[in-house]
This record gives sequence, C-alpha cells and structure tokens, in this order.
Amino acid sequence: MTELLAHGTVVLDGGLSNALEDGGHDLSSNLWTARLLRDNPGAIVAVHRRYFAAGARVATTASYQASVPGLTAAGLTRSEAEGQIASSVRLAREARDEAATHTEAPLYVAASVGPYGAALADGSEYTGRYGRTAGQLRDFHGPRLELLAAAGPDLLAVETIPDAEEAEVLVPLLDEIGLPAWFSYSVANGTTRAGQPLASAYEVLRGSRTIRAAGLNCSAPTEVPAAVRTAVAVTNLPGVAYPNRGEAWENISHTWVGSGTFDPGDVRSWIDAGAQLVGGCCRVGADDIAAIADVVASC
Repeated sequence: MTELLAHGTVVLDGGLSNALEDGGHDLSSNLWTARLLRDNPGAIVAVHRRYFAAGARVATTASYQASVPGLTAAGLTRSEAEGQIASSVRLAREARDEAATHTEAPLYVAASVGPYGAALADGSEYTGRYGRTAGQLRDFHGPRLELLAAAGPDLLAVETIPDAEEAEVLVPLLDEIGLPAWFSYSVANGTTRAGQPLASAYEVLRGSRTIRAAGLNCSAPTEVPAAVRTAVAVTNLPGVAYPNRGEAWENISHTWVGSGTFDPGDVRSWIDAGAQLVGGCCRVGADDIAAIADVVASC
C-alpha cells in the first residue's frame, strides 16, 4: 500500500455487477457476482481487463459476496467453495498481469472483503445490525480473510461495512492477517448505515497496524466530501472514496431505482477532502472510470 500511495492519487475500478449485467449475465441468484466464479470466470477477467484499460490501477476481486456457506448452499463442497473464493484473486491477477504489459504504471489486486450482510443476499449490508454476536461475525470473517490472503492479493479492500460493531470485529482480524488494507464504510445521511456517528466509527480503525486508508464506498456521491474529511481527521490516514451512482437499492426487486448523481468531475472535491484512492462502486462503469482517470491526471 505504501508503494501504491507513493504515486499520488490512485484510480480504482468501478462496479463489477453492473459491468457483468451489461454483458448479459444474470446476477439474480443469492450468489450475485460470485456465481460467475464458478460458471463463467472469463467474464470476470474481461471486466477487470476493461477497467484497467480505462485507467484503473487496482482490480477489486469478485469475492465481495462470496462465502463458504453461500457457495455450499448452492451445491459446492466445502473444498470447492474455498477454491472458488481463492480463484477470485487468481482471476484478477491474470487480468493485472496482462494489463501490466501495456503500461509502465504499477498495477495491483485488492481482494474484496464484503460485510456479513452481503452474504445474506437480503440487503442487510445497507442496514447492519444483523443480530449476530461478535463471535459469530469472527467465525464468518476469519476463515474467508485467511483464504483470500493465502491466494496472494496485494492488499485487502474491506468495503461497504455498514456497522461500526462489525468493524470492531474486523480490525483485529485484519491485524492478525497482516496484509495492508483499506477500510470503507457504507454511509447514509452522515452516519454509518447502522446510524452510528462517523467520527466514532472511524475511531474504531485508529491504531490498526494494517489499515492504510479509510473512507467510504457504495454510498451516494453527495456523502463523499464530509465522510472523507472525517475519516482523514480521525484516523490520520489517506482517504478512500468510491461511491455508487447515487440510486437506491430496492431489495424486493433486486434493482437500483431513482436518479443517479454521479459526476466524475466531483472527484476534485474528493481529493480536496483528502481522498487518495478514488473510483466507483455499483452502477459506475468503465466510461466513468476513464473520466475519473482524466480528472486525476489533470489535478
């Protein structure tokens, strides 16, 4: 992460799900993007490749919603499920190694670590407060972190965390794993999705040996400047910002509704607030990332 941040503002990739859906892939199952780890891994590589071509310097793996319980419920053995989670890193590395032959800029793979709620496939990554004990959350996150770390990513992207109580479980686990990581909350109306003040939520990250950047993702673009300023002020770390398009997730229909407010030009205000890693999340595509890369190059 130190090497990554040494080159100034870093452009991240965009949403994986929307890019796969644009390619005609059905993501309606509970596995979401993780289904294609088993059924069409080449499609995932193609999306990573497209984002690198657009100017991203980091590929975020297709492991956000991948879990051993979810994959075994879909019919895989435990060993097969573990192999599928690890394969998400291999696929991103494949795209990264190919893209590296076309640029002198260093490129990286970040293993996505989604919240417990993502694996439930019921929208609770946007609410938190799962009704699970800290021990149950540790039992869920610990083995998956070990699987991802063993697969050889450059760093971990701990993302869309809705609840500071989940962060309290994740931070010591990340320090045990030892890989550098960024940590981003999902934010709404100036608080975590679970309703905690952002200052106290980011305070949970202070003192971590492995978290090297803090901020938000999969939140409305309007939330970015204030949340990044708070993250940077509380943690004294570089900021990370990759919001969604600004629409609202409708869990019953599994669709995004409403009007988006994402504007690549707003990246300047994110950088002014302290963000050093910038990109997009759900519904933000390769054209948007290319526009962000242009803005970053002009700053």
